Amino acid sequence: MIELDWIKQCVRAETYFYSAHADKERLADNLVLIEVEEAIQNGIILEQYADTGRGASCLLVGFTNLGKPVHIVIGYKSDQVVIITVYILTPPKFITPFKRNRL
Repeated sequence: MIELDWIKQCVRAETYFYSAHADKERLADNLVLIEVEEAIQNGIILEQYADTGRGASCLLVGFTNLGKPVHIVIGYKSDQVVIITVYILTPPKFITPFKRNRL
């Protein structure tokens, strides 16, 4: 299980990196790096995933300082946070930033 405090600490210490996929998705949603950091620092973990084929990960939701809702899937490699993907959530998958649409 990935701990929220550890994620935030790694981001503050800049011991994290983006996967190529996460950086592509971030750019597609016009998110700058500081906005992702803001969302992580005020975020909460919505879901924990034991193993998605690359180890444990979690889904974090947070908001930028301007109020944009951002979802971030986070994993880890050694002692670093890995941002696996990042996106601004949109329906129909989520009803609200915190509630998944169970179609």
